[in-house]
Amino acid sequence: MTDGAGPPDGGLLAVHAHPDDETLSTGALLATWARAGRAVTVVTCTRGERGEVIGRRLARLSGDPDALAAHRAGELAGALEALGVSDHVTLDEVAGDGPWVDSGMVWADVGRAAIPQDAPQAAFARVDLDLAADRLARLVCDRRPSVVVTYEPDGGYGHPDHVHAHAVTMRAVQLAAERGWQVPCVLWAALDADQLVSGREWCARTARPGLVAAVGRPLPSAAVAPAEVAVRVAVAPVLERVLGAMRAHATQVQAVEALEGEGCLGCYALSDAVVQPVPAQECYRVGSQNGPVGWPDGVRVR
Repeated sequence: MTDGAGPPDGGLLAVHAHPDDETLSTGALLATWARAGRAVTVVTCTRGERGEVIGRRLARLSGDPDALAAHRAGELAGALEALGVSDHVTLDEVAGDGPWVDSGMVWADVGRAAIPQDAPQAAFARVDLDLAADRLARLVCDRRPSVVVTYEPDGGYGHPDHVHAHAVTMRAVQLAAERGWQVPCVLWAALDADQLVSGREWCARTARPGLVAAVGRPLPSAAVAPAEVAVRVAVAPVLERVLGAMRAHATQVQAVEALEGEGCLGCYALSDAVVQPVPAQECYRVGSQNGPVGWPDGVRVR
């Protein structure tokens, strides 16, 4: 990819399906960009109304979409504060087309998600592609970011909202170019497969009791060979910001702790209690490259 002296104050715009995805998929990139004093915008496509809820203390939110959405909005605000991000937009509020709601998911296979049969009519995965992309393109043209980041085409692990968010983002970038702002670089969140495997093994050996080891489980679609990784973000300089953001999402993320070894800097688990590593490097593939980007310290490109 092209590296060069792009706009020194070039912004970053991240598109995610639900609250917590911004932290789990792109937390180090967001924190690194914000730490450098550059503009960062996080766009969330739904409010996470159908997410599972961790723990007895917050169990009352389960099955109450409105209450869970309101609570997760507070969690998201706390996570963005931890990451240093002040600009947040919920996509359906751009033109009042919503609410677009969390589609939910079922496991179609081990490690592979699909849309459930009872997904509501207003589910984000069912929103017209061009309608949603038009709204996002408006934001892109307004913020004029140097980098847009989202999921890879399969949404990381097949979640229908993630898959649709990817498609909406790529279409929005096309529309924005037609309207006068060509985004210099689009990144897709990735995982270094070797780093993920070794990190899972380390966490399985050292994580707290009661968690389930991820060793031997299929790798998600976001995992790629190391040679396919184009951008690597050093997590150590922003580790406390990332862990703080994870802890803010208490309904979704548990067992967050710093735990250094085997290419990882910590561990966490979601509602399934499967322990996962916080990698030493957050990784990305390039979705498109149309111009130079002035990358902040802590970001390495090849």
